[in-house]
Order: sequence, then structure tokens, then C-alpha cells
Amino acid sequence: MAVLPIVEIPDPRLRLVSKPVETVDDGTRALVADMTDTMYDAKGIGLAAIQVGVESRVLVIDLQEQEGEDGRPIRDPHAYINPELLEVSEELASYNEGCLSIPEQYADVERPARARVRWLDERGDAHDEWLEGLLATCMQHEIDHLNGVLFVDHISRLKRDMVLKKLAKLRRAT
Repeated sequence: MAVLPIVEIPDPRLRLVSKPVETVDDGTRALVADMTDTMYDAKGIGLAAIQVGVESRVLVIDLQEQEGEDGRPIRDPHAYINPELLEVSEELASYNEGCLSIPEQYADVERPARARVRWLDERGDAHDEWLEGLLATCMQHEIDHLNGVLFVDHISRLKRDMVLKKLAKLRRAT
């Protein structure tokens, strides 16, 4: 397992549509392990393969919502291979989203509050579930990555320009 470098905007790879995984095998599981390590190292809750330069429809999520007795988040990562949005609710929810590929920048994004998603797990077993709350938001955010879409594409041009200017200023300062 390894921590991989995270691709950041304006890298054009972030605009690619990722390719489906043909077979869930040891290579896929190794990618999932590396992505999980990378996500934790970057203190994220989700990561798509394209964010580490791999053009495969693979993502990992761990909301880390529960704490252990020591007060630290309990890790419970999940892999989603070839995830597909099948249906979404009409009801919307707003969440202040960030992205490991757009470091330290956040904006309120409105998305469907619930989403029905189909995917394969690390064993290749199929799942089809309705997700809600932060998991639904995170899943939609990460599936967007697999389709070459970033969270800043969901906000107004003015807000997007502000986010990108703040990022440029942050990069100049370091």
C-alpha cells in the first residue's frame, strides 16, 4: 500500500471520462488500497481513481462519522467499482463541498438529497442501494470525477472564479 500523488486542477486528466473496470482482480484491490491510504493521508472522505492519475471507474469513500473511545474517527472505508447513478430524488440538499484536487477551497453545492446507485465491491459483488445524506452527496461528487466534472462546475461562474483565485493566491504563498 502506498500514498499516491493527488492530481490537482488545472491538470487536464481531471476532465477525462474514466473507463469501466473490466475485471475486479488483485490489481483493482491494490489500487483501492493505495487510494484509501492516499485519502486518509490527505484527510479526505472520498477519492476517485482519476484524482491519482488512474483513468478507471473506481472510488473510495469513508465518511468517518463515528468516533472510537479514544475520540479518533473509526475508519470504515468502502470501494465502489463502476458506480452508476440510477435515480435521484427531486428533493435537494446543500453541502459545503471541498475537493482534494482543489485544495483548501470550499463552496456550497446543491445536489439531490438521495441517490440510487449500483456498483461492484472489491470482491466483484454487485450492490444496488438508495443512499442519503452526506454519503449521497459524496457519492455524487466522486461519480462526477469519473465523468470529468468538478464540484466548481456546479456553482455560479462568479463563485467558481473566486474559488480559483483563492487557490492561485494560496499556491503563490507557498
